[in-house]
Amino acid sequence: VQLVESGGGLVQAGGSLRLSCAPVSIDTRSINAMAYYRQVPGKQRELVAALSRGGTTRYTDSVKGRFTISGDATQAIYLQMNNLTPDDTAVYYCNLVEHSDLGTWHDYWGPGTQVTVSS
Repeated sequence: VQLVESGGGLVQAGGSLRLSCAPVSIDTRSINAMAYYRQVPGKQRELVAALSRGGTTRYTDSVKGRFTISGDATQAIYLQMNNLTPDDTAVYYCNLVEHSDLGTWHDYWGPGTQVTVSS
């Protein structure tokens, strides 16, 4: 399973960026959810936003009202990030949760994309 990520880059505070992620080589019927996490050096990876197969969304408190996750969790997802602040600077990772027909669960990760917000 491969997660193809795009987007990210350098932006000034108050600006916007859009990330996208699409799964490759997976039976989409087994996808339970997709999400974005982020990580800065020395800190744990944290959930930013998630989208379930049924369309339910979840956001970490610090991005509510600024970030929007959209798309289809079985095909591709997008993370629209508005009003960015330097605290949003991190490597952003796409995540896919698979629930196979054998009843097993698997996590897959994209390679990550750098988001840098300058003040």
